[in-house]
Amino acid sequence: MLQRLFGLAERGTSVRTEIAAGFTTFITMAYIVVVNPLILGDAGMPVAAVAVATCLASAFGCILMGVLSNYPLAMAPGMGLNAYFTYTVVKGMGIPWQTALGCVFLSGCAFALLTAVGVRKVIIGALPRSLFAAIGGGIGLFIAFIGLKAAGIIVADQGTTVALGHLTTPTAAVSLLGLLVIAALQVLGVRGYMLIGILVTALAAWLIGPSHFTPGHFNLHDLSGTAFKLDIPAALNLRGGIGRSVLEIIFVFLFVDMFDNVGTLVAVTRRAGLAGADGSIPRLNRILAADSAAMFVGAVAGTSPVTSYIESAAGVAAGGRTGLTSVVVGVLFLATLLIAPIVQAIPAAATAPALVLVGALMMGALAEIDWKDPGQAIPAFLTVVVTPLSYSITNGLAFGITSYALLKLIRGQARASDWLVFVLAALCVVRFVYLS
Repeated sequence: MLQRLFGLAERGTSVRTEIAAGFTTFITMAYIVVVNPLILGDAGMPVAAVAVATCLASAFGCILMGVLSNYPLAMAPGMGLNAYFTYTVVKGMGIPWQTALGCVFLSGCAFALLTAVGVRKVIIGALPRSLFAAIGGGIGLFIAFIGLKAAGIIVADQGTTVALGHLTTPTAAVSLLGLLVIAALQVLGVRGYMLIGILVTALAAWLIGPSHFTPGHFNLHDLSGTAFKLDIPAALNLRGGIGRSVLEIIFVFLFVDMFDNVGTLVAVTRRAGLAGADGSIPRLNRILAADSAAMFVGAVAGTSPVTSYIESAAGVAAGGRTGLTSVVVGVLFLATLLIAPIVQAIPAAATAPALVLVGALMMGALAEIDWKDPGQAIPAFLTVVVTPLSYSITNGLAFGITSYALLKLIRGQARASDWLVFVLAALCVVRFVYLS
């Protein structure tokens, strides 16, 4: 049955290889079960409930992706998207998390519609890969900055805006230990280094301070704290019409998720030898459809947008070539449900170093940019630097798209086929004027 469903022989793999690849992928990305709830917890969401929602949404996305597209792509709530959800939408804009979940659901609706009519495919083809890489790097810096701030390593300062904190405080000291442990495990090639490092750092925090091991009750009923709590009418602002906030949020969720997906798809399919001869990705619409459906389920369960994970490449390196790898990852996320609520006992000192090093890993995307070409380098740089300094992924993305379009005009390289780029740039300019 598995042979017929996934075409194992045609891709030169076996059930045993696919299962091993699934375990490998899961181990490398299992940290999301710990990190995602704690990030969304900063938005006021119940941590235990988000942990369960993370497992459910990830399991659904992985299994659907495997069956529908037959690619070894694993899915989970995206790093960067969860940071945008918490620190920009909820804390920055002052939008309740229930309304933000409604925006995630509406983003899924927009994704499904744009996928059905082929617009997402057009957008993917219209924007340069350098911007895809730049937004990844910018989000990496943003996440690392959040981690350094949570650790007390970087603190606010009236004179210089930011400054180095007191590294001898318990939180900062334990976080620095966590950085060392996770980095050491990574350079030694230990599988699951991120999750192991978080747990070791948490143990240190419990033993020597600044935290105590105080887990809550372990019950799948915890999901009720976020499930079906999304507020779609508030997201639409039905009494006053569709507000600027919801349009902006959907815009960012759309593009960040799209960039995440495309970067991951290109890297994973190339490594697996599944991309077309011209670099195209067969069954792209099926992949995007699975992405949209996973976002629906994530919003209903109570988590930020679900997207494909670059850690899928670890499973490909272990021999994964079909959707069976993704199905195995999904089953393992389901098995994790029973222990998910324990994450509420993980202190910030343990997750902060993980955020810093996840940010470091995301910086690798910047190597894809031709820094000798100012038409690529300037928009990419503005995207990367504005994202963390303005504390907004939206601003970084808008600076990148606008500068790319303007430089294209100045260099006389504008073509009729670039109409969508200029439409997006015009929308970004209108947004800047409106905010002013």
